[in-house]
Amino acid sequence: MFEKLTEKLGDALRIVSGKSTISEKNIEDAVETIKMALLEADVNLRVVRRFVNSTIEEAKGEKVLRAVNPGQQFIKIIHDKLVSYLGGDDPAERKLALKGPDVISTILMLGLQGSGKTTSSAKLALRLKKEGRKPMLVACDLVRPAAMEQLAVLGAQIDVPVHREPGATDSAQVYKAARAWAKQNLIDTIIVDTSGRLQIDEPMMADLARLKGAAQPEESLLVADSMTGQSAVDIAKTFDEKIGLTGVVLTKFDSDTRGGAALSLKTVTGKPLKFTGTGEKLEDMEPFHPERLAGRILGMGDVVTLVEKAQGVIDQKEALALQKKMEKENFTLEDWLSQLRAVKKMGSLQSMLSMIPGMQGQISEEDLDKADLKRQEAIISSMTRKERANHLIIGPPRRARIARGSGTSVAEVARLLKRFEKMRVMMKKMAKMGKGGKNPAAMMQGMQGMLNR
Repeated sequence: MFEKLTEKLGDALRIVSGKSTISEKNIEDAVETIKMALLEADVNLRVVRRFVNSTIEEAKGEKVLRAVNPGQQFIKIIHDKLVSYLGGDDPAERKLALKGPDVISTILMLGLQGSGKTTSSAKLALRLKKEGRKPMLVACDLVRPAAMEQLAVLGAQIDVPVHREPGATDSAQVYKAARAWAKQNLIDTIIVDTSGRLQIDEPMMADLARLKGAAQPEESLLVADSMTGQSAVDIAKTFDEKIGLTGVVLTKFDSDTRGGAALSLKTVTGKPLKFTGTGEKLEDMEPFHPERLAGRILGMGDVVTLVEKAQGVIDQKEALALQKKMEKENFTLEDWLSQLRAVKKMGSLQSMLSMIPGMQGQISEEDLDKADLKRQEAIISSMTRKERANHLIIGPPRRARIARGSGTSVAEVARLLKRFEKMRVMMKKMAKMGKGGKNPAAMMQGMQGMLNR
């Protein structure tokens, strides 16, 4: 999302970084570049002005101008400002205010039609289920004909009960019936998918107000599309004034949008950004961490999130066994196939690259040939177990058979084997650094091996 902003901020920080002394002119030039970068990222104008003015005020103080390393001090100011404008460093504010397991908690999912509200409801239900809660989905979108059916399908996919009443006209009554069922079935969290329209209007707001009065929710979350930029901020402001919000869920966070909504929401609405939708899969919802995103925007990476993603798909015992294999250079094509599938579960390669310090913007979307990754998987899947265990036995006849089985060419099979040889050497070096399959650097070396042609 923030590639352009990262690039522009990098230009600004280069004006002052590494200098033993900096002047007020250096600071003004850098801040002017930052201002243009924020405006191009579609950040709210009022937010940009506040950001720039407070940065200049702090940066021109003696603390920076007379610091041992003024360039680094200036970068720290920018980092802290980004964290502040993205939501601050108080995790309690972004935590869902849910009650204990013996009392039912309710979460209203609000938003306009097309913002991803129904899918986000299912994503949140899955997340809470993994955390040990017993969620239930309630279809209170009585306007969009397919909304109930869509929620039912998503609920079945994650094995979460869905309450729906086809033909119903009163969302408050639907909620009351759902709550009665929840009490009987030991449900502790009700997630309500509410009605949305293409634009804000009085009938929608009146219906949502009645529903909120009946539900008395612990959380009222606005689901906003990050691709709408400043419109998302305006929508959030209106919903908060009319209905009252406790937080925001920003969808399509993995898109190529400029990111202005994320940087403006907290300052304009006063409401925290609690979750982001990072992909199309139901697992692709993450808690929002301002300090981590600030690091990614400044090209410092976000290794913590990358490690968390790796831990979610790589078993501890498997990781240790893999490390030993890599150290002894016993890493096989079978192991590589498992790693390839694990990496796919972690999300897009572009998003993972942005979490590695210094990698943001270094490899373009065009360089990430997703079709090539699929070819690699097809080629390895077309090999016998014996061939995967010992790639040295794959001579010309076997390569021809594998090429036919995978729908590729002999040259592509040969290229994969050559790439695999290089990757084994790299992985052996990375394994000796001590973390094996759970080391993000090792994983990135593996990715680099995939991408090198």
